[in-house]
Amino acid sequence: MIATHTHRNSFARFPFLTLFAMVMAVASCSQESTETPVQDEQSADPPAECTNVADYIFSEKDGLVKVQFEEAIFDALWKLNGDGDEFSGKGYMVWTGSQSLSTPGQGATSFKIKIENAGVYQFLWKSAVKMGDNGTDHNDTWLRFADAADFYAQKGESIVYPKDSGKTPNPEGASKDGWFKIYRSGNDLDFKWQASTFDNNAHDVFVTFDEPGIYIMEISARSAGHGIDQFVLFKEPYTKNEAIDEARPFSAISCD
Repeated sequence: MIATHTHRNSFARFPFLTLFAMVMAVASCSQESTETPVQDEQSADPPAECTNVADYIFSEKDGLVKVQFEEAIFDALWKLNGDGDEFSGKGYMVWTGSQSLSTPGQGATSFKIKIENAGVYQFLWKSAVKMGDNGTDHNDTWLRFADAADFYAQKGESIVYPKDSGKTPNPEGASKDGWFKIYRSGNDLDFKWQASTFDNNAHDVFVTFDEPGIYIMEISARSAGHGIDQFVLFKEPYTKNEAIDEARPFSAISCD
């Protein structure tokens, strides 16, 4: 009884302790209720006046462009799929038409990229093999940056350029009219971040934007069953792991 009496008297004698505890509890609840889930932070909704996806412009910020691949106008043979839980956004796009292994241009689409910070950017995309059970088949799509100052691939001291770009040397394997075949390697089929060119000698892919402006990134179908979820372009000081961080917000969208 003495201990109970003393406990009650301590709050009666020092009412500010009770008030302090109540204020802290309210502040804690308020902080928890205003936290924003990571998924909400990732969203990059276009402004209300952007009603046509063909007009979307994806803005680089601080040397990074991050885009959901489905945010473009696609041929009907590109399908939006949503199986599994490894994709982001609305789903991923997969080519369901015939293969175009030698000639780019089939099922072509484009993305408008607004660059503020000129420089050399590395290109990566997150893709998967959605046909068959061999990770080295159905694993590539054509890519081109025709209006950039330079578009090339590099491994160590080796640098190669797309065929018909007017620059040499060119990679082993398919390339034509300034397009690179961009593939992912390995026996696994699941989504992963990789963008390589040059058969059996994987070179990373780079784009040079020599001044601020809006540039066009073109893609076209090559392998049936190649699924693509998102892509990034990044320059220093970003590292690859920082650029592909799933919690990082997607690029802001504006329109023409």
